Amino acid sequence: MRAIDTVGIIAKPRSELAARIVPELIEWLAERGVGVRLDPQSANYAHRASELERQDVPTGSQLVIVLGGDGTLLSAARAIGGSDIPLFAVNLGGLGFLTAITVDDFFPQLERALHGDLRIGRRRTLHCELWRDGQRLYEYHALNDLVLTKAEIARMIDLEVQIDGHFVCVYKADGLIVATPTGSTAYSLSAGGPIVFPTVAALTITPICPHTLTHRPVVLDDESTIQVINRSGDQSTYLTIDGQVGELLKSNDYVLCRRSQHSISLIQPPNMLFFDVLREKLKWGGR
Repeated sequence: MRAIDTVGIIAKPRSELAARIVPELIEWLAERGVGVRLDPQSANYAHRASELERQDVPTGSQLVIVLGGDGTLLSAARAIGGSDIPLFAVNLGGLGFLTAITVDDFFPQLERALHGDLRIGRRRTLHCELWRDGQRLYEYHALNDLVLTKAEIARMIDLEVQIDGHFVCVYKADGLIVATPTGSTAYSLSAGGPIVFPTVAALTITPICPHTLTHRPVVLDDESTIQVINRSGDQSTYLTIDGQVGELLKSNDYVLCRRSQHSISLIQPPNMLFFDVLREKLKWGGR
């Protein structure tokens, strides 16, 4: 990683803690000769005018600091796109599986990162395409998951799944989750899916409240291509990417999912491993 002279800052909206930290962080970086690129929310906290949209913050930055929770990090991951800029994610409250750096440890860890003393974890992402009537409408990249859920109250939806062109089944359920290893501790975990170690080359399919109780989560090789076809009516199924962007589907629309060629680089505390995070966040028993 080359020397850091510019960092991007992406902050959670409506956060009193972020409003306090951002001006302090900018001053701290200026003392070390490091410039900043601010997203609109960070600029607002710093009482500065900013013409940068969030997706423009990574341009010219060697590091992006994310102040917030996992939702803010997911938004930042979309902003950096396919670039290999590391994300320094600070948890400002909540569960925070991905934002493992605490506020108390923020500046010491950032000092280490500026001097190149960092541990980077590579997180696989999911490439998704929405197709309708033989045309590709949208492309998405997900760090956590792709979710298809019912758009109407108290109605199940029918979702046909094919893997590498082979028919698997039609799920009659409240929805379906296709998750990366990173996303295995998000919505998929709440729906009964397995926890997958971040470096495992796998994707998971987890049904949400399936009508057939023998429908269980499935773990696939991440070289697989997953096709999910909406067999329900128009406007009855909603596609969501990382819980933040999405689209209502029409009947027979389908989504193609495969491992993306891009990965996300997360800076991790040097002495905290994945099972340390699980033990802390899930309140597993200690020794």
